[in-house]
Amino acid sequence: MNQGPRICIIDYGVGNTESVSNALQYLGYKKLVLSDQYHEIEKADVLILPGVGAFGEAKKNLDARNLVDILNEFVLVKKKTILGICLGMQLLATNSEENGFHSGLNWIPGKVKKLSLPEGYLIPHVGWNSIEITKETPLYNKLHSGSNFYFDHSFHYECEKQYISAHCNYGIQIAASVQKDNIFGVQFHPEKSQNVGLKLFRSFFNSVV
Repeated sequence: MNQGPRICIIDYGVGNTESVSNALQYLGYKKLVLSDQYHEIEKADVLILPGVGAFGEAKKNLDARNLVDILNEFVLVKKKTILGICLGMQLLATNSEENGFHSGLNWIPGKVKKLSLPEGYLIPHVGWNSIEITKETPLYNKLHSGSNFYFDHSFHYECEKQYISAHCNYGIQIAASVQKDNIFGVQFHPEKSQNVGLKLFRSFFNSVV
């Protein structure tokens, strides 16, 4: 029986790790581990960088566990596929202005900035929002523009159009997902997006086997 790819959810002390793990187990992925250990990351076919909370604390935790060097080796040099979720996507950026200035992983050039919205739009951006798919990506092989995902964020990723694979509109146009080569990120929470989120996970993991 095919149990799917070996998946390692990166454990760095912050994040929505349990809900992501539960969603993947529901889909039947058996070769799943939560770890910050080199040998587990090395064995994995695909990595997930989850995240909720503050950018600065998250980056500090990555640094403290030596995960920046480890992830740079496997993602940038050995080209292992990775998916960043919510704050995990924002960590892919060059830097963030959340609670000061913080350097990110700098894998997809861009800046994380506070949402600046028209009158009547609340911050944080919480709830369901439809996306517009702007480029082909394994994330959306089973989905289409107009699919609704669950968002919960106060900051957003600003980068060049070439890296944006989908956006949503919430008073302004917001990058809903980004991609550069083997590096993927989604601003929304697939694990909280019911069937459409499960379809995204299935599409994505099927593409890396």
